Amino acid sequence: MRLLRTAVAGLAITAMLLTGCTTDKPSDEAEGKDDKSSEGDWFVKEDYERQLKQRDAEPEGDADKPYLQAIDPDWVETTEYKKKGGDATICFSNASVSNPWRVTGWLTMQEQVKQLKKSGEIKEFRVSDAEDKDNKQISDIEAFVDSGDCDSIIISPSTTATLTPAVKTACKSGVPVVVFDRGVETDCAVSFIHPIGGYAYGADGAEFLVDKLKPGSKVLALRILPGVDVLENRWAAAKQIFKDSEIEVVGDEFTKGDGAKIKDIVTQYLERGDVDGIWMDAGDGAVAALEAFEDADKDYPVMVGEDEIGFLRKWKETKITAIAPVYSNFQWRTPVLAAVKILNGEKVPKEWVLPQEPITEDNLDEYLKRNKDMPNLHYAKFGGEDLPGFPDAWKDR
Repeated sequence: MRLLRTAVAGLAITAMLLTGCTTDKPSDEAEGKDDKSSEGDWFVKEDYERQLKQRDAEPEGDADKPYLQAIDPDWVETTEYKKKGGDATICFSNASVSNPWRVTGWLTMQEQVKQLKKSGEIKEFRVSDAEDKDNKQISDIEAFVDSGDCDSIIISPSTTATLTPAVKTACKSGVPVVVFDRGVETDCAVSFIHPIGGYAYGADGAEFLVDKLKPGSKVLALRILPGVDVLENRWAAAKQIFKDSEIEVVGDEFTKGDGAKIKDIVTQYLERGDVDGIWMDAGDGAVAALEAFEDADKDYPVMVGEDEIGFLRKWKETKITAIAPVYSNFQWRTPVLAAVKILNGEKVPKEWVLPQEPITEDNLDEYLKRNKDMPNLHYAKFGGEDLPGFPDAWKDR
């Protein structure tokens, strides 16, 4: 398993408890505990270059099933975990469902489980929700281990360092462990599943702005909060790209992911002068940023959003120049399928790197059409269109 190279300080642990993955939101607890992090804390050149290279790699597997594709996989044997009978009990320790990205993924995972129950490959699926609390998730994992009932344990850690001992305990129990989304500082899990990563996400947006804007154009960077590795990696990648361009970054501001605060910050910058482009480390506040331009009667900027449906609809409506970086939500299907494969004795990638491709103007209409009945808080690349509950399970959240 690739170890997450986080400069995990006390703030990072606290912040990740509340945020963690790509679109998690901060809370007041994280506010004011840190200044902007230095580039050196969060930029690892080797990881940056590897992720940018992986964007162009051809994944192994069926393109119609991106949740089963893998980039440069190192396959491992799992015959020691093969279970006879197929009626497995799979246990899932979830960090939380505290934001729309995680809610969308959790809905997808449940529909995947229903399908596997129907086929007889899963008998029981036990779930614990840690509500973004490290101590609760540690207890949840210990309870799964102590029960002796789990044939496999899936873990989406709330934080990296603090959850590592609990993951090691799960591994020592002898049942196959699958970790996904956020990593930990051990490679004991049979498989660690994640999209390419934060550097690739940040670079997708920054490269787009450099390509679409004239030299000397002014870009405002909007960030959720400091101290979270996946978000800091995004900004670190963007800074590298802006540094080598003729783009002027007029400011980088923390927004807490709050729409009202985003509008206020953008409005203040527009009162001082023009802003030609907006870069965001998570685009679920992108609509609020665009509304600030509308309120100020200014031309829309070149925009970096995300694959949240509300932003995609605003993009189409306003005909702006935009891109939607993606932290593949369909990854929520993969851990359950991986657990079943392991219990069937099939090989799985040790580090299962899933594809991560942004939505562009060329395929915007396609993703809007696919998700035409979905609510604004849904994520376009959720990957559940072939599951039996589609579309009602995601519409009626």
